[in-house]
Formats: sequence, structure tokens, C-alpha cells
Amino acid sequence: MKYALITSLLAASSLLRPETGYAQKVKSAAFSYLPEQSEDRYTQRIPQKTLALATGGFLILAHKSATEYAVERYDADLKRLWSTSLPLTADQAVDGFTSGASQATVVIYQKTAAAQSLSAQTIELSNGQKAPLKKLTETGARDRRPGLAFSPDGTKLVAWRYLTRETQIKSINASIYDEKLTKLKDRLYDFSDQGALFSTTVRVGNDGTQYVMLVSDEMKKLAVRRYRNDTKDIKVMSVAVGGVFGGKVVNVFDARFRLLPDNTLYAAAICNERETGVYHSLKVVKFDFSAEGDMKFAPEFKFTPEYLAEVNKANGSAAKRLEDVYLTDLLLTDDKQLVVAAEKKYEEGGDDSPGHTRELHLFGYNEFQSPTWHSIIGKDQVAPATEGYSSIGYRAAVFGPEVQVVTWEKLKSKSDLYLRRVNVQTGVVSEPKGLGLNVASDQNPSYVKDFTAWLDAKTLIGVSRPSKKSAALMLNKIVVK
Repeated sequence: MKYALITSLLAASSLLRPETGYAQKVKSAAFSYLPEQSEDRYTQRIPQKTLALATGGFLILAHKSATEYAVERYDADLKRLWSTSLPLTADQAVDGFTSGASQATVVIYQKTAAAQSLSAQTIELSNGQKAPLKKLTETGARDRRPGLAFSPDGTKLVAWRYLTRETQIKSINASIYDEKLTKLKDRLYDFSDQGALFSTTVRVGNDGTQYVMLVSDEMKKLAVRRYRNDTKDIKVMSVAVGGVFGGKVVNVFDARFRLLPDNTLYAAAICNERETGVYHSLKVVKFDFSAEGDMKFAPEFKFTPEYLAEVNKANGSAAKRLEDVYLTDLLLTDDKQLVVAAEKKYEEGGDDSPGHTRELHLFGYNEFQSPTWHSIIGKDQVAPATEGYSSIGYRAAVFGPEVQVVTWEKLKSKSDLYLRRVNVQTGVVSEPKGLGLNVASDQNPSYVKDFTAWLDAKTLIGVSRPSKKSAALMLNKIVVK
């Protein structure tokens, strides 16, 4: 169902009573969006479709119709400054979206009977002018889907294709580009030294340096290889996180990586028992590729029966074991305190079954990588299969010594966006406070998490439908205390 675009700005503001929650003022404008169908409900290729701009306002990537996306720029008062259409054919999809200092970049994936490719389109932030589409990489139609990654500041891009023998990855051919899509380097990442069971992904730093992450050694080891553009030397760091413990083989079940602007890399891994799937522990590693080259391995956090009891208490459940918990975020404060977030995500049955997200697991580490606290946020969210996880789950951001977490939930019969604040020093979580949007709660799209973003610590942007009587989604600016 497509939501009609109404051009007039709804400037009405409403003061909220203190007992309603944190929100002081909500301003709304009409918004056009067509829900997207993802081939992978668990892993969205573009989970963040609203980007705050350092120069003020924000960008939005909106799915307008089956054959059109648009990149739109708004000021901080929801005035749309420009809109640039991105027509797509039936064999194309948007695979990447970022913004640098002067332009936005959209990466388009295309698959035909003959080939798969990734191409990029740049758009000037000042006026919405788009440059010609430029092909980044291409591979065979039956090969693995090509991949891409942006640098933290959006000024570098790496696109790659996999070279395989049967189904086994043997190497990766990568190309590194700057913000203007000028090629800086071609690279081959060779994995001939790896066994049959490993996984890999690539990150790129603001200076164009590439970091190839591996879960290797039969999924027991985390390794990072650094490739610089000015030398052939490859620097490698690795650490075993799995092994045999108490006679049981433990390996990596899920891993997540976060590359910082200073080229420090953090990795987190949930390890489980290979035979039974029982969750064993959470392990965190910091890879510092500065001149000294340092690796810091945090003490493991074990998933004990006592921890399972805490989870059951938080969610009012009686689970006999942890299941379906996946890493979702690595959040860092300015003074390098880390919060690792994981969430329970599952489906009841087949492809057409509803999606569920339940408790949010938070683990705090100080600047020395020592675990200092853990907290569990109980919740129970459900969305139709057609929405996947685009409306449920959470969105989080770090401001100073706290993490802000936003969820769409129905609490005490009130469907709304709720804000929780997590103290990074102590792990204490505030009570959820409604933001006063009165989000509709029915089988039609009511809230699109992908568009939730913070302009600053007190200003949020979000897209929601205000009531069951309304068919239209609204773009909201929410100012909080």
C-alpha cells in the first residue's frame, strides 16, 4: 500500500502533559513511503535511512514506489529543501546509503541473467544534483552477491567480489574509492591459508585502509588483517575465542565488528557449544593498529544459569536456555567505554510468520576492556511478516555518559515510541517514557524504525502513523527534556 504524499507541512505543535513522558513538543509533516520486501528479514542491507548532517538538518532515503527511490534533504524544522529521484528497474535494488561532508552516496545492486554488479550514484548535499551512475564491481550471475562498506565518515568506499571454488571462498577482489568515486586501489585478499570453515567481511577506514575480518580456525578464532594503500605489507592480529572447554567444543555463533574513525577496531562474539547450541559466553576484543599495534582481550562474560534466571525475570518467561539472541550494536562513548547490545529475534514458523523481538541484553565495559555491568531490558514486540523487523526492535545512540534507546511498544494499553536512558557508568536503565506520538496499533504499517535518528541529544526524527483512522505516515520531529 502506498501512502499519498501531501505537500503541505503540518506545523501544529502540541505541548504534552508532564505525565505523558519526556517529550515536550512534536512537529509533523506528511511522508510518502512504500514498505520494502527484504530477502533476508534478519539482516537489512540499509537499516538506517535517516542521516543527520553536521551542517544541520538531515537526509532521508525513501522508497516511493516499486520503481523509484528518492534522496531528500530536510532542515531541522522538517522543511524539505530538495528531493532527487532515483528510478530503479525490476532487477535493481538499493544496497548502500551514506553521507560525507559534501555529498550523499547511494549504491545500487543489479542482477541480470548474465551478471551481478554494484554501481554508485553521488548526490550533492547543497542542491540535490546527482552525478552519473558509476559501476564499482561486477561478478557472475551465479557467484556470491558482491559486498560493500563505507568508511565511518562516508568519504571512502570499498566494493568487492568473491572468488570461489564450488561454494568455498578462496579470495576477494576489492576496489577502494574516494568520495568522488575515484578509484584509489585494487586489492586481492587471499584466503588460501584458511580451512574449509570460516567467514569474512571487510571494513574501510577514513584514510582508505582496509580491515578484513575473519572468523577462522573452524570458527574458533577472530582475526583482522590490515591492508594499507601505500604498502604491500599486511599486518595481522588474531585471538582464539573458542576451543574445547570441559570436553565440549565451543565456537563462534555470532560476531559483530565496529571500526572507529581512529582505525581502532572492536569485535564481539557470542560463543556456543557446537553440538548442543547452548550459549557459552560473550567475548570482546579491541584491535588497535596504531604504531605499537596492540590487542586487548576482555575477560569473557559467561552465560550462566543465574544469567538465564535474570532474563526470565525481566521478561516474565520460563525459558530453559538462551536461544535466538544475536549481537546488534557496539556502542562507544567518547572516553572509550563500550556497551555491547544483543537482542532476541525469532519467527514462529515459516517465511510468512510474524517476526518477534524480545529482551535487549546490554553489557558494559570500561575503557580498559573490563566488564563492569550488565542489564536486561524486557520487551515483547511483534510485527507481520511483510514488515520483517523494520518496525520492531530498537534504535540506540550515545550521548556523553548515556545511551538512549527508542522502541515502539504497547505499554499499559498505550501504543507509542518509548525512550529509555542507560547510564554507561552503572548500567542503570530508566523507566520507559512515552514520546507522545500515539502510534497506531493494527495490521497496517505504524512505525518505520529505519527512519529513527537523533539530530542531537534532545531532538529525534521518526516516521509513524498517528491513528488507526489515518492511512498516512507522518515524519515527526520530537524534542525531549
